[in-house]
Amino acid sequence: MAVLEQAMRIARELADGLTAAAATRAAPQLRDLLGADGVALFGPTGPLAAAGLDADEPEAASLARKAAASGRTEHRAGRYAAPLVAGGQLVGVLVAVGPGPTPRATEVLADWTAAAVERGLMESARTDLERSELKRMRAQISPHFLANSLSSITSLVRSDPERARDLLNRFAEYARYSLASRDDFDTVAEEFRAIEAYLQLERARFGARLSTSVFMAPEVLPVAVPVLVLQPLVENAIRHGIERRPGPGRVVVQGSALGTECLITVEDDGVGMDPALAQAVLAGQGRRGSIGLANVDRRMRAVYGDEYGLVVETAPEAGTKVTIRLPRSTPAGYLPQQVIGGWSR
Repeated sequence: MAVLEQAMRIARELADGLTAAAATRAAPQLRDLLGADGVALFGPTGPLAAAGLDADEPEAASLARKAAASGRTEHRAGRYAAPLVAGGQLVGVLVAVGPGPTPRATEVLADWTAAAVERGLMESARTDLERSELKRMRAQISPHFLANSLSSITSLVRSDPERARDLLNRFAEYARYSLASRDDFDTVAEEFRAIEAYLQLERARFGARLSTSVFMAPEVLPVAVPVLVLQPLVENAIRHGIERRPGPGRVVVQGSALGTECLITVEDDGVGMDPALAQAVLAGQGRRGSIGLANVDRRMRAVYGDEYGLVVETAPEAGTKVTIRLPRSTPAGYLPQQVIGGWSR
């Protein structure tokens, strides 16, 4: 168990790649795992860190260069050097010194170290991609929605200036929330303020064709939620459900607490879709304009685990219901604001 815990600590140290700082923290633990007198970690261009050994020692540096050039474990006079290959690229060399290590043990630990570095790099790349997609979502207000909202507001300027002023404020609120630069989490209450602004603008556009119902149980409002995971569900309900259906339609948004979890649903009685298409949409392979659902599903799974992905219930001409389940516990490093009272329309 102690060996496994030490291995996990090393993996955490290397999560951001084989940097000098990470190598400095990992080298003593690698030395202990190998039972070596000393260990040194080299990057592609030179020494990074060592424990019980001078990283600039000529013999160690020479052997590291040889292992990097040959791509295999090299040994000489009680010194062993094994290349670290991550993603098909040489990222460094592990050098061990002393009677304890063996060529095979050094090679196995080097392979494990390289795999830990590769996992960290892959996770970092995935995080960068998710944040890039999130930035794109924040910056993207549909031109179609923009034009229709402003058209609705303009049409009311003379006939109902008070209503036009209120809608303009709602539009500013929605745009401000969508474009704001903030942390990765917000409260359910803040997400639903933006949703209410969005729905009010859409009700002005659709008139009697669209009715909405929103209710959040008071205990759900302060819960932390990844930003922009709820609004895309409401937008898809209108764009791909209600807008394509002739006659009136309804969107119902509900949130309730179930023990240590929250359950939030977005349901419409629109045109629905084939369940196979819904699965393709979640996989990012569906119809154009539904990338928001795939992004939400990926981010929920990344933050909370695969069991917290979106659940979509739908069938042609039977509407669509999308369910989000998330823990009520606060993610590390986030302190949600206090919210009091319920919110319904």
